[in-house]
Amino acid sequence: MKLTPSKINTFNLFNLPSVFFTGVRVESINNEACTVTVKHRWINQNPFKSMFWAVQGMAAELTTGALLVGKIQESGNNISMLLVNNNATFTKKATGKITFVCNEGTKIDEAILKTIETGEGQTIWMNAVGTNSEGIEVSNFNFEWSIKLKS
Repeated sequence: MKLTPSKINTFNLFNLPSVFFTGVRVESINNEACTVTVKHRWINQNPFKSMFWAVQGMAAELTTGALLVGKIQESGNNISMLLVNNNATFTKKATGKITFVCNEGTKIDEAILKTIETGEGQTIWMNAVGTNSEGIEVSNFNFEWSIKLKS
């Protein structure tokens, strides 16, 4: 089954309601990249009238995680995934519509191939950058994912 924005957003409604109700939405996903947007609203703001850092983190993580899920499904192998580490930098107040993009699909391909060939788990650092409607970076997230073949 090919992942689509509609399928992911519907999944989030029923399985990750905090993602859905704070306005996080997948806009596009393909073999190389995933784009997720979220609009600053009352439900996702902090006391400083900008988007709460955790909402930005959910959107950023979704860009990397959705790409990984899609690639694992595409491989046809029984592979588990786990987020093991992350870090973030915030450079500007997040207001308005924020767009997060991860375009590191090829990193996943390499890690999955190595996992299948060696049978050993692999880790992948993936980056998601959040920009406002003016194209100015507001936050930058890095996520370390671990993958391994299930026995």
